[in-house]
Amino acid sequence: MPIKALMVDIDGVIVVHPDPKGWSVNLERDLGLSPERLQETFFRPHFGDILVGRSGLHETLAPVLHEIAPHLSVERLVNYWFQADANFNHDLLDQLAAVRERGIALHVVTNQEHARANFLWRTLELRQRFDALHYAADLGCAKPSSKFFEQVIARSGFAPAETFLIDDRIENVEAAQNCGWQAALWTGRQRVCDLVKPDRCGSAARNT
Repeated sequence: MPIKALMVDIDGVIVVHPDPKGWSVNLERDLGLSPERLQETFFRPHFGDILVGRSGLHETLAPVLHEIAPHLSVERLVNYWFQADANFNHDLLDQLAAVRERGIALHVVTNQEHARANFLWRTLELRQRFDALHYAADLGCAKPSSKFFEQVIARSGFAPAETFLIDDRIENVEAAQNCGWQAALWTGRQRVCDLVKPDRCGSAARNT
């Protein structure tokens, strides 16, 4: 079936940090906070609820920072995090733009909480490059839950077989396929035309 919408993940696909350790590689040097300590006290116990919208980022982070890094404000840490974790894969974005120019819709599908989703979509203007944003905190569930993919389909208006997911996690690819989507694993070494075959995406794939 011809593809009508490419559904593209953010972290590890659209955003790729140049250091394998990610955005927090220089956190202790720059802000005096150990990334391991932040992982232990904030991300591991709290971020699951934040990710799906059951808790808010700033209000949950504030008491944690008060305990482990009282010299650091929530705003300063969040701004540092979002800016450090915003390295776009511009080559991929150019490939996707060529697909969009030929009538294939581009949607972002991502596990994000509200604040970073808004930062990426509005402040960094991914909304200029994509037609819609679907993210975990807004949907109340995260990939690889089948509910995530079902809600994206319900909101997008496309049939599952008309959608193609590009994601860097195999569990998300397999979950999408189990929901009837077309999907492929992104490794960073392919081009869009290697994943989305010309006979399913028309001239769009041939020109990426």
